[in-house]
Amino acid sequence: MKNNLLLIGAALSLSSCSMLLGPSGPTSVDVTVIGVNDFHGNLLPTSFRVPDPADRTKTLTVQAGGVEAIGGILAEARKANPNTIFVGVGDMTGASPLISGLLRDEPTINALNSLGMAVNVVGNHEFDYGFAELQRYQKGGCNSNDAAKACKFNNTFEGAKFTYIASNVLDEKTGQPVLPAYKIVQVGNAKVAFVGAVLKDTPTVVTPAGVAGLKFEDEVKSINAAIPTIKRMGADAIVALVHQGGTSGDAFDIVNCKTLSGPIVDIAKTLDPAVSAIMTGHTHRGYNCLVAGPDGKDRIVMQGDALGHLLQRIDMTVDTRANRVTAIKASNVVVDAAKTPKDAAMTALVQKAKDLTDPIARTVIATLGVEQITRAAGPNGESLLGRVIADSQLAAAAPASKGGAVIAFMNPGGIRADLPVNVPNPSKQVTYGDAFTVQPFGNILTVITLTGAQIKAALEQQFDNPSAGTNRLLQVSKGFTYTWDNAKAKGDKVSEIKLNGQAIDPAASYRVVLNNFLADGGDGFTTFAQGTNRLGGDLDIDAFRAYLTSTTVTPDTTERIKRLN
Repeated sequence: MKNNLLLIGAALSLSSCSMLLGPSGPTSVDVTVIGVNDFHGNLLPTSFRVPDPADRTKTLTVQAGGVEAIGGILAEARKANPNTIFVGVGDMTGASPLISGLLRDEPTINALNSLGMAVNVVGNHEFDYGFAELQRYQKGGCNSNDAAKACKFNNTFEGAKFTYIASNVLDEKTGQPVLPAYKIVQVGNAKVAFVGAVLKDTPTVVTPAGVAGLKFEDEVKSINAAIPTIKRMGADAIVALVHQGGTSGDAFDIVNCKTLSGPIVDIAKTLDPAVSAIMTGHTHRGYNCLVAGPDGKDRIVMQGDALGHLLQRIDMTVDTRANRVTAIKASNVVVDAAKTPKDAAMTALVQKAKDLTDPIARTVIATLGVEQITRAAGPNGESLLGRVIADSQLAAAAPASKGGAVIAFMNPGGIRADLPVNVPNPSKQVTYGDAFTVQPFGNILTVITLTGAQIKAALEQQFDNPSAGTNRLLQVSKGFTYTWDNAKAKGDKVSEIKLNGQAIDPAASYRVVLNNFLADGGDGFTTFAQGTNRLGGDLDIDAFRAYLTSTTVTPDTTERIKRLN
């Protein structure tokens, strides 16, 4: 398959085509659609790994994303083709870093407005603060359920100039849609319709308060039901924005891959053939694949990683006389912050947000019992900071009203720094910024029910993970212990699993708290996705901060995981 690594600086060219003229203008129009998914308020660039063009067995780390660079890419695309549409594929806000999250994500909404976003399908995180707050994001105003953060970026909030859509979100009482199913965007002489759906399992990954009064219908059924109306409105092309995704065995820059798996595949197989391409989100995986629709014809199904690292790009030729797409191609564009001209308006916006949030980032929130708690793992796979985070999550989810958890698991890859990063630290103080640096993802704590047998199965998935010969050891909460034998075969390494000194019963049920990434089977822990009775809770950073604030934390040095051989 053809490699198509579009680093910044590469030409953003459109394929040439003949322009057929009709009575009111051209009937063949080149249209560019650029989309971002799972942006999560990342106004600033972050680290991202891309294939090394000189040796594809290796990767390079670049600083990618950020609204300054995204603005630069959009400017180049619009210069090359004025018929360019900027869209969102969900989770533009929510689980955001401090620079946006502390200002109720209003800087992000303002940035997307300035960047000319036309439409955004809601993701699950758009419901983090409840539907009333989502309506405020659309309409504007300061009547927020978090007055301490709202209208602090500006003293007024104009709301989103783009349209939030979702065909499958209904009022629980009336059964009526609460958002538009689609939006038709006029570019040149062409009408391009964007029809959207958020994953039907949104209630399982959002706090109950966030989706109170709403129900989420099947994605395919809801989108397909909107297609006849879209056709009657004279749409020349239809693109689906679906906040649900999958994973691929191919890198994001491989074009027309055939290795896609996950929930989006079944969706793509059954969506109306009138949909020319499906732009996806939610799984934070970059891919550019083909999936056969119900008519047997392949169509594009793509996703652009997350946090603005990649932009999804579709270039298509639209015949406005026949109301159809005659040519289409797709690519994932790397938003290399070092190689892209910056958008001056976005630079000013970012600086304003930093000026407002930096003082909060420097606020002291706790005094530790030691200068630093490190994330460095010992031979058994445990780290001192991993224990603290697991304990903080168990403390947050142990009350019956929060799920009644008795065990917590934390993925080591989610621990991003030592606490604090720098030593010496003779004051032993840590700031909110220190805590946020450790837990920046804004994951939602999720309580699930697992049997003892499922817990053992999940623990066995730590080995040869992510590849043969490597291990990914979960951090566990106080009171939970087990032994693993490095000499034994995979699938039989774990033994002596206990909770508060009592052996775990394979047939018994246990309430377990973990972040939503793990709960969805992330990092190869697919057993967790089998958990039942899911309940969303606090953000991980909020649980971590509350735990640090509640006491003088000294890390527990008692071994919870015992390694043999």
